[in-house]
Amino acid sequence: MRHVLAVLSLWSAVAGCQAPTTDRLVASSAPPEISGSAASAIAGDMVTKLAEQIGPGNNTIILKPDSSPFGQALETALKSWGYAVATDQKTEGKTIPLAYVMDIYEGQVLVRMSTTNVELGRAYEATMSGASPASPLSVMRRG
Repeated sequence: MRHVLAVLSLWSAVAGCQAPTTDRLVASSAPPEISGSAASAIAGDMVTKLAEQIGPGNNTIILKPDSSPFGQALETALKSWGYAVATDQKTEGKTIPLAYVMDIYEGQVLVRMSTTNVELGRAYEATMSGASPASPLSVMRRG
C-alpha cells in the first residue's frame, strides 16, 4: 500500500505537466484490456469524487475520449451525473476541460483525472466482474 501511494504521488507530480489548460486538452488514454465492468465501476467512483470537487452537473465537460471501455464508461458516468459532455472545444457557456490517464502498474489500475482546478488520483484492484479502490483518493487543488 505504501508503495502504491509513493507511485501515485510520483506519477501525479510527473504527469502534472500534462494537465489540461483552457485552450488545449491533452489526449486522454486508457488501456483497452480493462473489462467493461471494471471500467464502469472505476468511472462511476471517479465521477462521484469529481462531482464532490467541481459541483453539481450544470456545467459542460469538455472531454477528448479514447475508444477504450473506460473512455466510454466515463462519458456515460458524467452524463448520468447531469453533466453535458462535449468532445470538442467549441462550446458556449461554462465549460470544464477534463483529461484522464489510466495505467496498469504491478497488477493495479492507476487512474488520474485532471481539470484546470483539481486533480484526482486513485489505485484500483480490477477483476473481470468489477473494481474496488485499493488506495485512498488523492486530491490536488490548484489556485
